[in-house]
Amino acid sequence: MNKAIPAICLSFFLCACASQNKTASMHGLTPTQAQDMSSQNAKITEAKAPDVTANTRFAAGQLAESQGNLDAAMHQYNVALEKDPKHLPSLFRIGVIFAELKQYNKSFEIWARYAVASNYAPEYYGNLGYCYELAGQPTKAEATYLKGIEKYSNNASCRTNYGLMLARKHRIQEAIRMWTPVLTDAEIHYNLGSIYDMDGRKEEAKVEYQKALDSDPDMIDARARLSETSN
Repeated sequence: MNKAIPAICLSFFLCACASQNKTASMHGLTPTQAQDMSSQNAKITEAKAPDVTANTRFAAGQLAESQGNLDAAMHQYNVALEKDPKHLPSLFRIGVIFAELKQYNKSFEIWARYAVASNYAPEYYGNLGYCYELAGQPTKAEATYLKGIEKYSNNASCRTNYGLMLARKHRIQEAIRMWTPVLTDAEIHYNLGSIYDMDGRKEEAKVEYQKALDSDPDMIDARARLSETSN
């Protein structure tokens, strides 16, 4: 997750599985030999077939989610949790999906499970706080961010999301102070540009995007947003 982009999934947990299919053919076997071999192969395959793990189910959920099939994704994540009730990647994605669907109470329940399973990991506070924001509960959001920062002083997800919240409330200097320990100068200017952009303050947004590029000429997002804002 790009720290300079306001999104609930600011953290980790992307995995992929890849497999290569190999084909083989048999030649010159009598029907009896072929039947015997088929039977033996079936037994060997059955004996060696690996269990479908939580990670496998999670990978299937990721594929379904990338295709926009949230129902199938949720099914796979839930099956993963049946196999491993503390499977953090699946808990994380379910929490995000419920938030995206605006089913905030269900999302809160999942983040509570995530907190226990992860022993209150840093990203828990940042994502729960953002979920409170989406649910229209800014007071709880702010309290959650501050609690996360108190526990983990350089909690990137809390500082990034809380800074964005402050900036949206036009508390710019507080936002910058919140970001400085965890973001680069380019990311800070990009975030400010994004906030000004959303407020319709195009000229100020362009200035910030340009400052982001001056600090990091390879920042593709800033270049794209500057071009969009200038047109």
